[in-house]
Amino acid sequence: MSETPPRRTPLSACVIAFEEADRIGDCLASLAFCDERLVVDSHSSDATREIAAAAGARVIERDWPGHVAQKAFAVGAASHDWVLCVDADERISPELRAEIERLRDAGFPGPPGYSMPRLSSYLGRWIRHGTWYPNRQLRLFDRRRGRWAGQDPHDRVELSGRPGRLRGRLLHHPYRTLSDHLATIDRYTTIMASGLHEQGRRAGVSDLWLRPPARFLVSYLLRGGLLDGWRGLVLASLASHYVRLKYAKLRALEQGGGAPPDPPGAQRSSDWSVTSSR
Repeated sequence: MSETPPRRTPLSACVIAFEEADRIGDCLASLAFCDERLVVDSHSSDATREIAAAAGARVIERDWPGHVAQKAFAVGAASHDWVLCVDADERISPELRAEIERLRDAGFPGPPGYSMPRLSSYLGRWIRHGTWYPNRQLRLFDRRRGRWAGQDPHDRVELSGRPGRLRGRLLHHPYRTLSDHLATIDRYTTIMASGLHEQGRRAGVSDLWLRPPARFLVSYLLRGGLLDGWRGLVLASLASHYVRLKYAKLRALEQGGGAPPDPPGAQRSSDWSVTSSR
């Protein structure tokens, strides 16, 4: 008697989005092999939701509660237990798709989740060194054995067991322009400093003077960022700037130098940051 073949396990793709009309279509096209594509949108004013719906995705519109909470909501709203979480500025490469399809056809045996290397583009070129690569991301997992965690804006998946490792690349296009990168650093460091302040963390002199150059040395020399040419130098410099700015903002909060209250009649928009490399 021949053995019964493994049962194919359905897979949901989960995407969070905001003002991604120029990128959501390519993202969803790379996820066409999934059994469901779910987009959770934070009230985009562009055509993000319309494009996603036209591509066949199920779209949910929801207020922005933060990176971790929004991704956790998307996973909980998915129709299937196995989920593939992808940001709107990411794409599944053909090699990664083939690996995931083989696992799905086999019923996702073994580990509760899988990590994959992420290859990011920056100012017209793929970055293959420094802290940007391989930059493994755990994005494919069984939601019964894993969950989104971390501190905004730097989310992560926590599993009940050891993840497997895939070889296919997750392709990442994080910044449209250099100005976009700088604006993201400003937003991310504000969120990070506020979170640290709420936890009772304090910024010392060493945080302002020693951590930034240490980050530069790790990114540019120890991790080979110099092999990416002038882009590697820019990325290492901005990584150092990120660290200094985060602790400077934390120090300002400690000294009561945070943002002043809004003037009468002002209205804050929901916080949102595009994905950045960790």
